[in-house]
Amino acid sequence: MQLNDFTTLTFDVYGTLIDWESGMVAGLQPLLRRTSLSLTRDEILEAHARHESTQQRYTPHLQYRLLLAVVYKRLAEAWGVDVTHDECLTYGDFVKQWPAFADTAASLAYLKQHYKLVVLSNVDNESFAYSQQKLGVTFDAVYTAEDVGSYKPAPRNFDYLLEKLGERGIDRSQILHTAESLFHDHQPANRHGLANCWIYRRHDKEGFGATMDPGETPSVDFRFNSMAELVEAHRRTLGDA
Repeated sequence: MQLNDFTTLTFDVYGTLIDWESGMVAGLQPLLRRTSLSLTRDEILEAHARHESTQQRYTPHLQYRLLLAVVYKRLAEAWGVDVTHDECLTYGDFVKQWPAFADTAASLAYLKQHYKLVVLSNVDNESFAYSQQKLGVTFDAVYTAEDVGSYKPAPRNFDYLLEKLGERGIDRSQILHTAESLFHDHQPANRHGLANCWIYRRHDKEGFGATMDPGETPSVDFRFNSMAELVEAHRRTLGDA
């Protein structure tokens, strides 16, 4: 299997292209300054992952920025802080300010020359519109949790992706699903028979951060520690490096 065997890259966004962990920690500062608990960065992210994953299962139709507002409320309760509804909504809107990884825009610009680029993301459309400005390319298709009515790793999201791409003449054999999260993306990609590329952004850290522990580790066809490494590997495939 080679990187140039595919015509279409389907991307997770948050954690893969957008540095959501840094964005979360920055957005949570008003809450963290008021809690009496001493929490490490990973403890913060792991708590966020637990509440976010639970909320996504119970309220799959809730727009992501509103779901994040509920997560903020749950974290405040767990950390012993009183918060207002407006504070919760402010945190939900902060997703629009989450930064892109430094290598994202240049990597996508290069890959756009060789592939169709498609988004499959656990986000609402309004929030993604702000993130897209940081990504620097026009995607060939964007499929959000708001469009689908559920959140990854629900099978429904990947069913939707494959159906919509199939309508455009793109077979699953042409697709390389590219993502950081083993839990949200690589396990369901395995179940749907999709080739997959792991962008292991947390390669130098312990644990799973803002994503849940997947339990059984899914198989991956390609692994790179960054988008820049993916680009360099593609260049080598073409004999350009």
